[in-house]
Amino acid sequence: MTSPASMAAGASRDSVAAARRLARWLALAATPTFAIMAVLTAMIGNGPTDMLCAAGQGSMLGGMVPMYLLMSAFHSAAWLRLISERLPSE
Repeated sequence: MTSPASMAAGASRDSVAAARRLARWLALAATPTFAIMAVLTAMIGNGPTDMLCAAGQGSMLGGMVPMYLLMSAFHSAAWLRLISERLPSE
């Protein structure tokens, strides 16, 4: 018979594993989400909120599109990790 303490520990391990899987999927979802947001902002942008975010008018990094592209690049580690895991090792 299984004791309640071991059942609770098993449930805890299952929830930790589920949380890790969810975190991995969320990390994979970040890069394409930010890339799509960059494309949509470039296509439909130029609203009043772009004026607020483009405070540094002379800066190449001013505006929402470069910000979304940078966020996409910074969150690409999960994709790089997935690709490296799938590559055949020599």
